[in-house]
Amino acid sequence: MWDYTVKVEEERAADNGKPSAGPVYRCIYAKDALMEIPPRFQSPWDFFSESVKRNPKNPMLGRRQITDGKAGPYAWLTYHEVYDTTLKIGSAIRSRGVNPGDRCGIYGANCPEWIIAMEACNGHAITYVPLYDTLGANAVEYIINHAEVSIAFVQESKLPAILTCLSKCTSHLKTIVSFGKISDKQKEAAEELGVACFSWAEFASMGNLDSDLPPKQKTNTCTIMYTSGTTGEPKGVILNNGAFMAEVLSMDQLLLETDKQGTEEDVYFSFLPLAHIFDQIIETYCVYRGSSIGFWQGDIRYLIEDLVVLKPTIFCGVPRVYDRIYTGIMDKVSAGGSLRKALFQYAYNYKLRNLEKGLKQEEASPLLDKLVFDKIKQGFGGRVRLMLSGAAPLPKHIEEFLRVTCCCVLSQGYGLTESCGGCFTSIANVFPMIGTVGVPMTTIEARLESVPEMGYDALSRVPRGEICLRGTTLFSGYHKRQELTEDVVVDGWFHTGDIGEWQPNGAMKIIDRKKNIFKLSQGEYVAVESIESTYTRCSLVTSIWVYGNSFESFLVAVVVPERKALEDWAANNEVKGDFKSLCSNLKARKYFLDELNGTAKRYNLRGFEMLKAVHLEPIPFDIDRDLITPTFKLKRPQLLNYYKDCIDKLYSEAKGTKA
Repeated sequence: MWDYTVKVEEERAADNGKPSAGPVYRCIYAKDALMEIPPRFQSPWDFFSESVKRNPKNPMLGRRQITDGKAGPYAWLTYHEVYDTTLKIGSAIRSRGVNPGDRCGIYGANCPEWIIAMEACNGHAITYVPLYDTLGANAVEYIINHAEVSIAFVQESKLPAILTCLSKCTSHLKTIVSFGKISDKQKEAAEELGVACFSWAEFASMGNLDSDLPPKQKTNTCTIMYTSGTTGEPKGVILNNGAFMAEVLSMDQLLLETDKQGTEEDVYFSFLPLAHIFDQIIETYCVYRGSSIGFWQGDIRYLIEDLVVLKPTIFCGVPRVYDRIYTGIMDKVSAGGSLRKALFQYAYNYKLRNLEKGLKQEEASPLLDKLVFDKIKQGFGGRVRLMLSGAAPLPKHIEEFLRVTCCCVLSQGYGLTESCGGCFTSIANVFPMIGTVGVPMTTIEARLESVPEMGYDALSRVPRGEICLRGTTLFSGYHKRQELTEDVVVDGWFHTGDIGEWQPNGAMKIIDRKKNIFKLSQGEYVAVESIESTYTRCSLVTSIWVYGNSFESFLVAVVVPERKALEDWAANNEVKGDFKSLCSNLKARKYFLDELNGTAKRYNLRGFEMLKAVHLEPIPFDIDRDLITPTFKLKRPQLLNYYKDCIDKLYSEAKGTKA
């Protein structure tokens, strides 16, 4: 019997061209039925209005005051103040002829205005559509037209970008509201195209506090969220009120059962983009519990400073952020001299052993937490009690490190926009779930479906296959893309495209991606993402794209080197030149290739998974060249297109022939 999941349906044999599927499982906290939404909740607006009634004076949204270019302390708006502004903004939206069911765009970095615009839409049953800050002007234009957005709230610094594409968006878009000010020149440019523009203050003054709010239902569309996808046009994921609320309430239920619910005392640090589902769900959870949300300044250079000033109790990150934190701490430990290094290692091993024995975070080594790990805790402001990681798998060594050193509960989750964020989550304080994404949320049933062409069998002793989901937090389909919806939702099961492996304790481990697999010419299958994650453990590498195809027998890679590592190598080997010329130095490339293959051997990669040639790329993969998605996933077809000549050259070099 598994510890944390229960079987609710038997397995299915392969039949009629359909692959076999394993049994259906639920989380133990939903063993009798999936969680249901209390009838008093019809829309996320109900979460907000209840919190306003419960604690009107509690600080809700805060940002740092900038005086003479310097950031001071956080200044806060209370729940009641935010509620009043939201009513005015909502009433002003309606005065512009925008009605329930219409679509409102929100474009910009996280800030109080973002949340106020979102809640104003919730109050009037208007569907809000995040316009991706990171997808560039073309995507913004595409989303406005595809979703038929009629009003857009836009960050002041994004106004030029939206005005640039405005002439192609006017069939629906009739109103633009700035998060701040708007210049007369910008107003004129928009008005010439028949679009009215307002500053935030002007727009709020057009609304009133006593306009009637329309009735709302769980089945109303809450948001259409466009996912960047690694291929093709962005897809609009339709999420209704019911799915959105169920996700928030499921998070609450799991925290109640396993750790501690959010309270009015909690403070959340908002820096992951609100345009993504992960942060939106967490912030809506904070609103539901009456907690406070403090926004970062929007500049990565001041991220740590903002953290220390805010002193949050809840922190959400993505692996890329945690990786930077891990590297920064390890560099400091190494630079602290051998005595401090030895003390750190002793404390680390002692606490790790206790966690492995099953002791809770706060019981594992209270004294060493104070003496050794407190400095790390202070780096997050000193008060974090709950850390969450999502968006991509967190490497196991980093997860272990954070659990040992950060003195708080860490939970890794897995989810997609289509599952309204988290559909699996690791249970607080259950150390054996390390390296996994945990168990299904209390709104989800999960099973694995065999993928014979990749050798994954959902019915084998160690069940492996594509993760399929059913439940109340799933999307209602892709906007205007019925054929795409039918590709992924079959017989009521959403096929995620991710390959999972059930662990003996009932937790799920993500081991592969269905699409990112290819065959080498000798017939060996290569699961490229897991190979890349092994190579990124080499400290010389910032990022790596590994390439192979069925006409070649070996792999090559484009590597973005860690600048300091390359410059240190050059200094030690008396090689002159700037970063760019060092990247093309043959000896440097040979050194990187050897180090990468050394890492591969250390982590037991097979011979055909080793690299035969690498290209060192001085410019990090970026969104501007369309090489990565906003969540830093590699866009493989675009990378191949961009580096085609380079790849051909690497193959020629490795074979000793001329390109």
